[in-house]
Amino acid sequence: MTLPGIETLVDALRRPKSLGALSPGAWDLLVRQARQADLLARIGSGAQAEGDWDQLPLSARRHLGSAMALAERQHTELRYEVVEIARALEVVGLPAVLLKGAAYTMAGLGASRGRMVSDVDILVPRERLADVESALMMGGWVSMNRDAYDQRYYRTWMHELPPLKHMKRGTVLDVHHAIMPLTARLKPDSGLLLRSARSLQSDPRIQVLCPTDMVLHSAAHLFHEGDLELGLRGLVDLDALLQEFASDPQFWPDLLARASVLQLDWPLHQALRYVGSLLNAAVPQSVTEALQAHPRVDIAPWRQRLLDRLFLRALRPAHASASDGWTSTSRFLLYLRGHWLRMPPGMLAVHLTRKLVNSTRTEPSEVK
Repeated sequence: MTLPGIETLVDALRRPKSLGALSPGAWDLLVRQARQADLLARIGSGAQAEGDWDQLPLSARRHLGSAMALAERQHTELRYEVVEIARALEVVGLPAVLLKGAAYTMAGLGASRGRMVSDVDILVPRERLADVESALMMGGWVSMNRDAYDQRYYRTWMHELPPLKHMKRGTVLDVHHAIMPLTARLKPDSGLLLRSARSLQSDPRIQVLCPTDMVLHSAAHLFHEGDLELGLRGLVDLDALLQEFASDPQFWPDLLARASVLQLDWPLHQALRYVGSLLNAAVPQSVTEALQAHPRVDIAPWRQRLLDRLFLRALRPAHASASDGWTSTSRFLLYLRGHWLRMPPGMLAVHLTRKLVNSTRTEPSEVK
C-alpha cells in the first residue's frame, strides 16, 4: 500500500533541524499540511527550541510565528478559564480535574508546546453531576444546546453533559463523568481515574490525570471516537506524552498494568502501533509483544490489515496532498465504526437517522 508522503511533516515534528534544508516548494507543502493538521504552531515551537530559527526563510517564520502567537494567546486564556472553573467547583468541594489539551498546558508538559486549545474538558464524579452543573451555572456557564433529543442523548447515554458556554467570555466547557459513553463496549472505571489524579503544585484545586491514565485517555479518545479530522494531532500528543513519561523506567510496566485494569489494552495497542508506523516513534518490543498476547487485543491478521488501510489514511492531514482516492471512504467508515463502538445497533440506527434529518436543517444538531 503506497500512500502520499508526509515525511517532510513528520521530520519537521521530530527533527526541527531538518527545516533548514527545505526548498521553497517543500515549505509551501509543509505549511499547508501542518495548518490543516493544526500542527503549525507545534512545528514553530520546535524550530525555536531545537532548530535553526534565524536561518529559516522569512515567509516561513511569519507563518510559524503567527500560529505560535495564536497558540500562546489560547494558553493565556485557558489558564484564566481553568482558575475560574476551579473557583466555581470549590463551592461544591470538588477539584477541577483537567483532560486533554487543558491538562497538558496547565501541567507544563511537552505535549502542550504549540498546541491549540479551543475548549476545556474536565472530569467529575457522575453522582455529583447535578451539584457540578449548578455550580457552573452560578459561575456563568450555560448549556449551548436546547434541543430535547440532544439533551436526552447526552444525559442518558453519553459520558458528558451537553457542552457549556460561558455567557460573557464565550468559552466552551465539556463536563465529563467518564471517558467512554455509558453505552460503549469498553467501560473504564472513572473512579480509578479520579482517585489517581494529581494536584498541581501551583494550585491544589486543579488536578490532572496521572501519567499512565493521561496516555490511556488520549489513546481511547483517538481510537474509539471515530472523528479523525485532527487525528494526526492526537497522535502527536500521544508521541509527546510517551517521550516525556518514558524517561521513568517503571512507566512502561505501569502503563501495561493500568491498561489491563481499565480495559483499555486495545486502544493502547492501536495507539502504539500507529505512533510507530506514522511518526517513527520507538516502542519497546516487550511492550508490543505483551499487548499482542493480551486476550482483549487478539485480532485476526486480515482484520488488522483492514484497520491499517483505514487508519493509515484517516490519521494523515485532511489535505489533498496527503490523501488518495480511498481517504474519504476510510474516514467515513471509521466514523461509523466509532459510533458502532459507542452504542448498540438499535440505538445507533435511530441516532444516525436523527443526525441525517438534522443535517438538512438550517441549524444542524450539535450532537457528536
